[in-house]
Amino acid sequence: MDTHVLVVGTSRENQVVIQAALPSYELSFAQDGKQALECIARLSDLVLILIDATGDILDALMLLHAMEQDPRCAVMLIAHGGDGNSILHPPLTAAGVSKQVAQVLQKKGSKLLNEQAFLFNAIFWQAPMGITISHGIGPIDGSINEVFRVNPRFEEITGWTSEELKSIGWAAITHPDDLQADLEQFRRLQAGEISNYSLQKRYRKPDGSFVWVSMVVASLQIQNNHSYSHICLVQDISKRKEAEQRLAESERSKSILLSHLPGLAYRTKYDHDWTVLYVSNGCKALTGYDPESLLHNRDICFNDLIVPLYQQEIREEWARVLPLHQTFTYEYEIIKADGQRCWVWETGQGLYGQHDEVLELEGIILDISDRKKIQHELMFLNEHDMWTGLYNRRYLEQVLRMDANLHRSFKRAVLAVNLSPLHTASMTYGFQYTQEIIKKVSNSLLVLCTNQCLLCKTHEYRFSFYVKNYHDTEDLIAFCKRISSLLETFLIIEGINWGIGIVEIGKGTTKDVEQLLRNVLVASEKALQQLHGDSSYCFFDKAMEEQLYQEEEITAELSRIAAGEGNGSLFLNYQPILDLGTNKIVGFEALARLQIPSLGLIPPLQFIPITEKTKLIIPLGDSIILQALRFLNTVQSHGYSDITLSINISAIQLLKHDFTANLLRMIKAMQVDPHSICLEITESVFANNYQDINKVLGQLQSLGIQIAIDDFGTGYSSLARERELNINCLKIDKSFIDKLMTLTDEQAITGDIISMAHKLGHCVVAEGIEHERQLQYLKKSNCDKIQGYLISRPVDEKASLALLKAQS
Repeated sequence: MDTHVLVVGTSRENQVVIQAALPSYELSFAQDGKQALECIARLSDLVLILIDATGDILDALMLLHAMEQDPRCAVMLIAHGGDGNSILHPPLTAAGVSKQVAQVLQKKGSKLLNEQAFLFNAIFWQAPMGITISHGIGPIDGSINEVFRVNPRFEEITGWTSEELKSIGWAAITHPDDLQADLEQFRRLQAGEISNYSLQKRYRKPDGSFVWVSMVVASLQIQNNHSYSHICLVQDISKRKEAEQRLAESERSKSILLSHLPGLAYRTKYDHDWTVLYVSNGCKALTGYDPESLLHNRDICFNDLIVPLYQQEIREEWARVLPLHQTFTYEYEIIKADGQRCWVWETGQGLYGQHDEVLELEGIILDISDRKKIQHELMFLNEHDMWTGLYNRRYLEQVLRMDANLHRSFKRAVLAVNLSPLHTASMTYGFQYTQEIIKKVSNSLLVLCTNQCLLCKTHEYRFSFYVKNYHDTEDLIAFCKRISSLLETFLIIEGINWGIGIVEIGKGTTKDVEQLLRNVLVASEKALQQLHGDSSYCFFDKAMEEQLYQEEEITAELSRIAAGEGNGSLFLNYQPILDLGTNKIVGFEALARLQIPSLGLIPPLQFIPITEKTKLIIPLGDSIILQALRFLNTVQSHGYSDITLSINISAIQLLKHDFTANLLRMIKAMQVDPHSICLEITESVFANNYQDINKVLGQLQSLGIQIAIDDFGTGYSSLARERELNINCLKIDKSFIDKLMTLTDEQAITGDIISMAHKLGHCVVAEGIEHERQLQYLKKSNCDKIQGYLISRPVDEKASLALLKAQS
């Protein structure tokens, strides 16, 4: 009686179960299909072959195909899918195996044959991989006339139908780059040199695209009439290949990135030494150490590279971000192998275990030395004056803001050394001259600096000291005297004055840094106006604060007036000008007046400089000119056609590109004669832009407008230069007229000024005549015209017309 059972390719665990299930049978075990075929040929009493198809499906197919051709015994499969008694489903049990084996062995020969065919077809047609079986077909045989079987999955993978494949052969659809290797392996298989081979290759699909497959080809040892038989299994690995390609590209990009990284990539332990587990080749360039030197702390641990100042800070930052699963980012310095320091930027993250414990750290460290150098340079430029190297105003403002909340008992003060007279010196001697003076001042004042005394250059011609922790006001006065003592050694020789303003920061002092520095500027300007010596310094006080408040009020009101708003008024008074030859009024000077409800009547010397500083002189100046021309029109309409009107004009107005054209439009609008108009300018306008201003004056003269220099003798011009100027008249300043009351006629030079002006062809007007003695002197000196309180104070339009009417 046949009692032999052959078990193929199953596990040790399954073998134990099968032995328990079939105690009355003699069992043989084969590891693979080759051993199984040898056993089949040797065993004559074989009743059952039990094949495990859960592992190598190729062995199962080869055996089933062989038994299909020569059905000597029953065949059963161990498989995950399928129905019927001939299929055992894992996990195996002894009872289940015993029962199903008994049922299969009860079947007769024809039924066994059908069962084997069923098992083969179950695997062949339903397998999740492509399968072909060929008999006597070579890859380049062309049309296939013998048995050729293709399962649906193979057709799906390649895109070719069984009939199409049979007509063209598999070589025709193999990628040219893969064909030679496939043919060589297939030749060896046919020659019996190998029993199977595997290959990754590409099949060409009908649409021209290619699909990657993993292919296994094995010969079938079957006794039949075919010249040759083999089986081919293929799995679609296109997605895997794409993933591999992406991975390879990623690895290549990573390799390129790391090779060009201005630093290193790392993976370390989370321990005290930051033990290095991996470090890229950039380690050498960044640290000066070979990567191997840092690996596992062989020669040096990474912690020792970090400048000690940062070691604890870095540890604390890692401890903060790791529990939060945040990214670590930090900038610090390392010490390279040659001892030099290098700024680096590190970013990294933790690698965590199943229980959220930190396993390792990974990240990159980049060299940012160049960036830090530029950053420090920019910071230096941002906080320092380039010529002197001193801290600048921006830095002083920062320090003052940081110290703003210090206790009131901690005495602080700001002192400003004002050297604005250097501006005039620059016009005379040139820019380089003043720069050298500034450098000398800087070097001299530096000796006064201490931990409690900071020196800054806060303006082109100003230095500021920030003094802290002094005892009392006397200390500040003594400090000012030391400053003056240092400066006078070379500034007095150069003829340059200076003033020192002082603001003590304490109770009641503004915390607004801008306002604080403005206050000390005001104090320094007032000090500059004082006599030298002990009085070259000035403390900012309530009077100055009130003056600043008034200036702000005036500025605000002037802005509103210029915009056609506000409660204040800008109006004109007119002071008569008397011709000494005829003893008649021949003209008026228009004088601007400002009335503000909260401050009352504001003197011109107080608000005119504000209009020039704020550039409000442009819109307000137009308003003044219109009022003056309207007055002139009124006077002339009353029959006084020979009356002239003088209007004060600033350099800012003159240099406006459309001043002349705009003036002509207003003259035409008011219907007045240009010959009746005289524009008065001060000598100071020639300090800058001399050529430009003189050219404008020439254009105005060509239109018939008269030009007069106001306050002559106190400013920039000289009699020698008057010949070059496009002017018609000189108005002698009141200071010369006042001196006529104290000087003898022989001592006074006013007559000489008049004489020289006449020789230059200019008319002369004397201002500020208040006494008869002055009048008599001027008559004797042949002065042309006069104006002053002796004749009349400035009056309004109605009173001016009355004066004209009275003299006629």
